[in-house]
Amino acid sequence: MSITFQHNQSAHCESGVASNLLKHHGLSLSEPMIFGIGSGLFFGHMPFLKVNGIPATTYRILPGMIFARVAKRLGIEMKRESFRSESKAMDHLDSVLDKGIPVGMLTSVYYLPYLPEALRFHFNAHNIVVYGKKNGSYLVSDPIMETVTEIDAKDLQRARFAKGALSPNGKMYYPIVVPKEVDLKKPIIDGIKKTATDMTTIPVPIFGIRGERYLARKIAKYPVKLDKKRAALFLGNIVRMQEEIGTGGAGFRFIFAAFLQEASQVLNKPEFIDISKEVTEVGDRWRDFAYDAARICKDRAVTGENYNKLSEMMLECADKEEKIFNKLKKISL
Repeated sequence: MSITFQHNQSAHCESGVASNLLKHHGLSLSEPMIFGIGSGLFFGHMPFLKVNGIPATTYRILPGMIFARVAKRLGIEMKRESFRSESKAMDHLDSVLDKGIPVGMLTSVYYLPYLPEALRFHFNAHNIVVYGKKNGSYLVSDPIMETVTEIDAKDLQRARFAKGALSPNGKMYYPIVVPKEVDLKKPIIDGIKKTATDMTTIPVPIFGIRGERYLARKIAKYPVKLDKKRAALFLGNIVRMQEEIGTGGAGFRFIFAAFLQEASQVLNKPEFIDISKEVTEVGDRWRDFAYDAARICKDRAVTGENYNKLSEMMLECADKEEKIFNKLKKISL
């Protein structure tokens, strides 16, 4: 069984899968447009949620929410399913593929053997598209890969039912009703306002701009409260979540900046071009943070002094983003 499916490489797995699946159904939207309408940009540092024993940091909303919001805002009907039985999950996947429908699904990065070994670690929220089956292997469009690939049935099953935080539980999804044409104006505005509101007004101090400042203050204390090795592990996980998992801090800002450029044309709002440039500049600063943090993790920098510098860099990003998102909260059609 094989479906003619157009693979396009993307920067982020969920927005890339969403864009590819919608294009297959006749609705062509860019990855930045999907990401922006889906309000993908977010920030959270959750000391109570541990990943491999280290507090979790996220630069995006919960897995699945981007596509869910896009579907709701564009009038797309989605089918979403999870499973307790691994065998039933694989049988159902086959039955959907037999109908000629490509399927999006959540998987564990660790159990995808086609990925380079350096990128395979325990992260259970990676999105891929399965679009066929051949000689016992499934045909895969993984948006972070340059070309399509294949995966053995046993490996795919294991990736779909990996244990641990954010266990995918065989989750699969696909559009069943997709409009051929949509008016993007209101969905764009709704996407921008939701992102801006989430980043600036959530009262819990571990989310949004407040969350960035909270983490920045914690980073400055790492050399005091943690031994050298533990401090490097904590800092390394922040960088990994930013630069390796789902595009992260800097990359998400570059995608959001591209979205604002597209939005400026759709809404005839030239002021979005200037805001887009500001977002790109903040993205550059996040990338500077990642570079300097990586040097500390590799023991190539003066520890205490540079942890303070990293803290100041993150506070600088938070200040700039607060101004940006407060501007965007005020927009209207």
